[in-house]
Amino acid sequence: MKVSTVPTLAALALLAGISGVGPALAAATAPTGPGPFAPGRVTAHVDAARLSEHIRVLASDAFEGRGPGTPGETKTVGYIASKFKAAGLLPGGDKGGWTQAVPLRRFETPGPISVSFTEGGQGHPLTELDDIVVHSLVPTAHVTVKDAPLVFVGYGVTAPERGWNDFKGPDGKDIDLKGKIAVVLINDPDGEMDPADPLYGRFDDKAMTLYGRWTYKYAEAARRGALGVLIVHETAPAAYGWNTVKNSNSAPQFDIVRPDPAALHPLIEGWIQRDVAAALFKAAGLDFEAEKARARTLGFTPAVLAGAGFSADYAVATSTIVSHNVVGRIRGTTHPGEALLFGAHWDHLGIGLPDARGDKIYNGAVDNATGVAGLLELARVLKADPKPRRSLWFVAFTAEEKGLLGSEYYAAHPLAPLGTTVGLLNLDVMNVNGRAWNLSTRGKGDADLDRLVARFTTAQGRTYNHDSHLEEGSYYRADHFSLAKVGVPALTLTAGLHLVKGGNAGGEAAHKDYVAKRYHQPADEWNPDWDLSGAAADLEVYRSLGDYLANNREWPGWPDRSEFKAIRDTTAAARNP
Repeated sequence: MKVSTVPTLAALALLAGISGVGPALAAATAPTGPGPFAPGRVTAHVDAARLSEHIRVLASDAFEGRGPGTPGETKTVGYIASKFKAAGLLPGGDKGGWTQAVPLRRFETPGPISVSFTEGGQGHPLTELDDIVVHSLVPTAHVTVKDAPLVFVGYGVTAPERGWNDFKGPDGKDIDLKGKIAVVLINDPDGEMDPADPLYGRFDDKAMTLYGRWTYKYAEAARRGALGVLIVHETAPAAYGWNTVKNSNSAPQFDIVRPDPAALHPLIEGWIQRDVAAALFKAAGLDFEAEKARARTLGFTPAVLAGAGFSADYAVATSTIVSHNVVGRIRGTTHPGEALLFGAHWDHLGIGLPDARGDKIYNGAVDNATGVAGLLELARVLKADPKPRRSLWFVAFTAEEKGLLGSEYYAAHPLAPLGTTVGLLNLDVMNVNGRAWNLSTRGKGDADLDRLVARFTTAQGRTYNHDSHLEEGSYYRADHFSLAKVGVPALTLTAGLHLVKGGNAGGEAAHKDYVAKRYHQPADEWNPDWDLSGAAADLEVYRSLGDYLANNREWPGWPDRSEFKAIRDTTAAARNP
């Protein structure tokens, strides 16, 4: 769904009346359809000044970048729990406490990392972090690989429902990847395909699918027995620069404690720079761009990089830690066993490589101290409102930056039954650029929750758009995805880019500037000059939607074509006793 973003006189008047946010907005958020929500239920409002103070504290150097398993976690968990308690919430964690324990495996490379390609019998050392990044999420003391064969497998996708298999050989049988290193492209085939190509659209046009995510590519190659996977990084199809890859992989890596890690992870997981890959292909007698073009065809078959090999040697230190989700709740009055979740991830990258200024603390102010601040404000204002009929749960997830691990653990060990969980309204990266005429949700915007967001956004005199950057695959990069995979309706709002001050051009410029200069970099720091009135307005949409869902008998669902509908349907009896 996409609607006009031209502001009306009524919208201008309404936005002019919002002050971080006041009664004018509260009255405007009453929906027009059936349901018990009414403006009189609202007794408190989201406060932009409170948001700023929460962000300032959580993103301060004292919290050391909020890395899981560090002193920064202890401070963060304590801060969030104290604010939940001050708001009057009940503890919702393990054994009546404020936290849910999340066991994680921690992986570090304590010594030097030696990585090289062999081309025509000659070794070519690679510089870790500059040319390549590698890590292991399979418990082992040491990784030693010598001249492993390299095979280009296109986008690394097996999608029978789309008629696509990048692993089939010339004989029609899938190739054997055991003992080999798979070289794969990021994103999926539609990402850089000409829209005039007859195959265009098999992977949802420019909207990245799950097949485009690096986590899928590692897992699919591991399923096929690959020794390792190297993803070729290119900024446009990845939606972020090499600095993001480097910084994210220079810190310790984590995974949930799994019974069989090798089922999801090859021994070696890594990324290589595009120019490094192009040189490697050239040495093997292949043209990288020509191979990319071939990978976008149904006739693609994997290509062995003749005369090339991959070697790696590095130690791996593995330990088990216990991190924590922080959980508070408001007990429902008439249907306490039915739950609506609000979520945000509290973690960031901790302490890592210094930037050009020598700063080593990855403060994560926008990502995601803003979301935690929003979660704390929603807890405060919703607790001040009349008691909800359904229970409200507020969960600050750990280890999102390590692969949505805290939310994945919650989905596997839910504190409220998944069958009677109405949905998850997740907060990840709030608007710091002032009020916007529009608001979006991550993804295509075609589920019931998206339509409700549109309804409440319109009630503010604003417009709703589906994700304007579907090619970035942001739907698969936030904690709502973990709950969606187990069937629970879930979404994350995305700040509108049509700014009241700056228009579409200003919003797009701010988005690109943040991704290039601050995303997963030490420069993502709190700024006292931020205009958080836009974040406050967005939070009132969350709040109104939450109040509505908590006080009626509706069960939002998935569209028929959704990959999440079937698993949700398996719990239908719990919602229709």
